[in-house]
Amino acid sequence: MNNNTEYIQIAALNQYAYCPHRYWRMFCTGEFTDNQYTIEGTNLHERVHTMGDIHGGDTWEIRAIYLKSETYNLMGKSDLIEVVAGEYYPIEYKRGRKGQWDNDELQVCAQALCLEEMTGQTINMGYIYYAHSHQRQPVEINQQLRQNTIATIAAITDLLTTGKIPQPSYSKRCQGCSLYSQCLPKTKDKLRNYQEAN
Repeated sequence: MNNNTEYIQIAALNQYAYCPHRYWRMFCTGEFTDNQYTIEGTNLHERVHTMGDIHGGDTWEIRAIYLKSETYNLMGKSDLIEVVAGEYYPIEYKRGRKGQWDNDELQVCAQALCLEEMTGQTINMGYIYYAHSHQRQPVEINQQLRQNTIATIAAITDLLTTGKIPQPSYSKRCQGCSLYSQCLPKTKDKLRNYQEAN
């Protein structure tokens, strides 16, 4: 998959899987508006990234290091990598609680793909730490998740190559989106339906 296209940010997979139009606004046009959720998320990541590395017993915690994959044109900063008895575990921090969608899992898997390329080891497990519930959710890096992650990378690569803008479409995900007022998906859905009917 490696070619001359620019590197895809690991976090972009999460945004694309959540909403392709949101991804386009954030990563292609540079639009971003904070809301309560994004500010809380930024503050959480800043705290995690400034905690430093910890080495105790069989566990080594490495915070805020950059990961990269030439194979998949991926690059991004990890929240936390735990090394336990020589095994690597990517851990992504999220502000809320486990949601209905798999976009957080895709982000963990993308980190695992980078770690595999960087270390030469197979990564079978990662975690998402949800700050709201103070719980760590295991993420099995299985074949299905790998395929979904690689398919998302391919979809983003295609978007970057073709320049085709994903159209907004209203769903429950829009309710907490910081870009809702720019996107106005309900209005655009109504307009599209009207145009198709006439």
